[in-house]
Formats: sequence, C-alpha cells, structure tokens
Amino acid sequence: MTSRFGKLSWVWLSALVFVIDQVTKFWFDNNLSMYERIEVIPDYFSWTLAYNTGAAFSFLAGASGWQRWLFALIAIVVSAVLVVWLKRLKADETWLAVGLALVLGGALGNLVDRVVFGHVVDFILVHWQNRWYFPAFNIADSAITVGAVLLALDMFKSKKPGDAGND
Repeated sequence: MTSRFGKLSWVWLSALVFVIDQVTKFWFDNNLSMYERIEVIPDYFSWTLAYNTGAAFSFLAGASGWQRWLFALIAIVVSAVLVVWLKRLKADETWLAVGLALVLGGALGNLVDRVVFGHVVDFILVHWQNRWYFPAFNIADSAITVGAVLLALDMFKSKKPGDAGND
C-alpha cells in the first residue's frame, strides 16, 4: 500500500486533528459568550471565545467579506496539494508525512468554519498578566503550526542529492 499510495495512510492523523478541532470549537462556541474568559493558569493561559473573519493574526478581518471566499479557496488548493504530496512520499519520509497530515487536518478544520459560519472559532488565549496577549487560536491553528515546524525541520535534515555519505 505504501508504494502505490505513498504516505496517504497518514490521512488518519488529518482526520483526528479535524475531529478534535471541530468538537472543541463546537463546545466553546456553545458554552462561552463572546470574549468571556476562563482563567486556566492565572496571568498566562485562558479559554475564551473569539471569531476571526480573517486569516492568521486577523489579517484582512476588517474587509467586507470577500476574504472569506479567498481564504476558503486557498485552503482548498493547499489541501489538494497536500494530498498529492502525501501520495507521492516515499516510505522513509515519515516526519514529512506527519507534518503534511497535521497541516492538512488544520486547514480543513478552519475551512469548514469559514465556509459554514463565515468565521473561524478561536478559543485558546496565551497572555502575560494583563499586559500582553497573543491572538486567540484553536486546535487547527496549533496543528498547522506544529506541521509547519516539522516541514521546516525536514528541510534541514534532508540529504541533498550527491552528498557524500548518503545512506
């Protein structure tokens, strides 16, 4: 199966990320009021409810609504590219497959929010006292970030063709 379908078997990880992301968003959306905060670790970490109509760090959130469909289209194209990339991976490219699967699951989780609700549901708030706040985010964003880090690490560890000592 690995040779014909590459690392597509890792799509189970994408599905897991997607389900956890959607379940947690549903819970917070139905149990918190907008911007309500529940302190988990005082001065550092809280649950909250926020909607993001833009992209990362609320980029283009103030636009008139066209950004919803632009970001949805980008997510669809990126997801298709990731599936093809996963299919073409070799058996020894496990970390790359994990990174791609995490990004795919996160992209699909935020895509569903964007298409169905017109905004992405965020609920994780990292802060320092009342002086500094990182923008609220969600499980999908976390998976995309971890996946991107794995992709970057894979680039650094990858052997270049013609390197001496290739095993």
